[in-house]
Amino acid sequence: MVTPLAENVWWYDLGGVNAYLVDDDGTLTLVDTGMKWHRNTLVAGLHDAGFEPADLDRILLTHYDVDHVGGLAVFNDVDLTIYVGATDAPYVTGERKATLSNHKGIIQRLGRPFASVPDNPVEPLADGDTVGSFTVYETPGHTPGHVCYISETLETAFLGDLVVERGDGRLYPSLWIMNYDTGDVNRSIRTLAERAPAFEVAGMGHGVPFKTGGSERLADVVERV
Repeated sequence: MVTPLAENVWWYDLGGVNAYLVDDDGTLTLVDTGMKWHRNTLVAGLHDAGFEPADLDRILLTHYDVDHVGGLAVFNDVDLTIYVGATDAPYVTGERKATLSNHKGIIQRLGRPFASVPDNPVEPLADGDTVGSFTVYETPGHTPGHVCYISETLETAFLGDLVVERGDGRLYPSLWIMNYDTGDVNRSIRTLAERAPAFEVAGMGHGVPFKTGGSERLADVVERV
């Protein structure tokens, strides 16, 4: 099942982690992929929205964590391109392993067996790049290569794990135990709130996404960090 958030934007509630589906002016886009055992749910969600797996054109990854990249291999037989922040890209392709000198790196290393290297091409992204209607915003801290994607056309932002929703309708910074650098997370929140255009839909990696008032909710976090 997928839940509509706006016209052409759907939410996958994968149980503890989220993914999103977007029809970006005819280019079907999946944002993050959950875990490899979410295969049936990911495919069923495509059918729910009126599509087939073969219709998928691209995958946008907000960052490298097993609960966001674990489902990449589900689409190995689909002709698509995977996009991810440049610093996290070598982890997605298997060229690098997460550091053991950082507590978050250790968590990533432990999760590595649950993430397969994808067959599809992986394109690294830098701050200010565009993919379809989405602009890329580098937001390091949760991971070094964490990025957010914002579409002015769709008035939609995908914020990954920069912020979370905890069941009370507010956004909070990612928990320190899950971050490479919490100071960088807080700086990234402030910078994104300053730079980002207004948006309504706010899709986070964890918690219930918002259909309206997304940029205002992000601004509210700034007042508390």
